[in-house]
Amino acid sequence: MSRTLPPGWYPDPDAPHLERWWDGTAWTDHRRAPEGPGPPRPAGGASGRAKAVALTASGVVLVAAIVSGAFALARGDGDDVVADTAPTVATPPPSTASPDPSRLVDELDGISLPLPDGWVPAKYVTRDNVVMTTDGGRVFTRTLPADSGASPASLAKKDIPQAAHSSYAGIRSHRVVGSERVAVAGCTGYVVRWRVESAQGSEGYVQSLVFTPAPGGPRNAVVVRFAFDAGPDGPPLADMDRITDGIRSVGR
Repeated sequence: MSRTLPPGWYPDPDAPHLERWWDGTAWTDHRRAPEGPGPPRPAGGASGRAKAVALTASGVVLVAAIVSGAFALARGDGDDVVADTAPTVATPPPSTASPDPSRLVDELDGISLPLPDGWVPAKYVTRDNVVMTTDGGRVFTRTLPADSGASPASLAKKDIPQAAHSSYAGIRSHRVVGSERVAVAGCTGYVVRWRVESAQGSEGYVQSLVFTPAPGGPRNAVVVRFAFDAGPDGPPLADMDRITDGIRSVGR
């Protein structure tokens, strides 16, 4: 069973690197970076701060607070179409301790991802939201519904504008630095990588990776989004390749 979320700060469905104020019935226009100022929280109110959790010796425990929202893929370069709905929190499945502390199990999408040095799981695993973080870097996952005839290449090319605008507000320019087929989890996938510059002058790399995890299984595709700040403030760009190369379907 699900229930309506109480008023509080939660990951913004339009821009998961920010928090947005939910007044109990609808999203407001109040947004902030985690730990920023804003409307006062009610006593006992919930907080959606996305802080990384520590890795324990026995494995990685993910605390899942699943925030649902309708999401429309961007249609063409420059489009940024998102439909918000009231978030609900569902009773999460039991937390799963990964047998390998160097990997992150994403049960929502049926995949596991490697955790390079310096990366940790996000505290909350939410739909269309961040699953791992490091200084200046975020990785997001989501599942696309079956789309007959849509190839991983076409889906990745449609997703990359939304990935860019969600991670870096006010994109002023972008440059394609990669667009190719890749092998992911034993399947053929496609990856598109942009270097972007925001209106504030900050630069970063965004990447959309699309693949179908299990041959002969559901036609749903998985999208893995990457957002890395450029320069010394961001993680090494090679981590995008390390994470991509290390993705596995759960159970493999």
